[in-house]
Amino acid sequence: MKLLHSPQILKELADEAWDMGNIVYTLTNRRYGENCIAYAESHDQSLVGDKSLAFWLMDKEMYTNMSSLIPMTPVIDRGIQLHKMIRLLTHALGGEGYLNFMGNEFGHPEWLDFPRKGNDESYHYARRQYNLLETDHLRYRQLYNFDRDMNRTEDKYGWLAAPPAFVSAKHEGDKVIVFERGNVLFLFNFHPTRSQTNYRVAVASPGKYPYGCVLRSDV
Repeated sequence: MKLLHSPQILKELADEAWDMGNIVYTLTNRRYGENCIAYAESHDQSLVGDKSLAFWLMDKEMYTNMSSLIPMTPVIDRGIQLHKMIRLLTHALGGEGYLNFMGNEFGHPEWLDFPRKGNDESYHYARRQYNLLETDHLRYRQLYNFDRDMNRTEDKYGWLAAPPAFVSAKHEGDKVIVFERGNVLFLFNFHPTRSQTNYRVAVASPGKYPYGCVLRSDV
C-alpha cells in the first residue's frame, strides 16, 4: 500500500514548503516487480479525531462555499485543485492499482463515526452524503467528474499495467513534477502562485510528439 495524503504535509507545511523529491520518493519507493496499491485517503483518516483529505484542504468553508452560485473563494479554489492533483499523482505514480474509499471521489466533507457508547449508539455520522454529489450546483459534482474522467483515461492508456514511471523532473524551485508512464506524459505544477508557460520538459525517447491534453485539473 502507498499513501500520499500525509497529514504532516497538510497540517504543518505551507504550500511553498512541499518537497517534490520526497513526494516522488514516497510514491515510488517499492521493490521492483512487486505490485503495490496506492491511495490518497484511507477510511481510517475519516474517522472521528481526524479529517478527510478534502476537509484538511478546505475545512469549514466546505459547509458554506461549495455552491457554484456564489463566487469561488481562494480556499475552495486551492482545495479543489489540490484534491484533483493529489489523486491523479497517486493514481499514476503510486503503484499498479488505485484504491478509493467511499466518498473520497467527490470530497466528502465530514468524518465517520460508527455507533458506540460515546455517541449513544448513534448512526447519524455512519453514512456518506451522496446527496451532495447529486446536487448539481454544488462543486462536489466537479470533484466526482474529475475522478470519473481520471479512471476513464487510465482505462484508455493503461498506465497502471505499465512499467514504473520514468521521472524526469522533481524541481523544488518551480514545484514541478514530470514523469512518463503508459505512453502518457504527466506534468504537475504545485507552485502556489506561479503558472508555468513554455515549460521545457525531458522525455525518455527522442523524437517528435504530437501534443494533446487528455486530462486537466484546472477545469
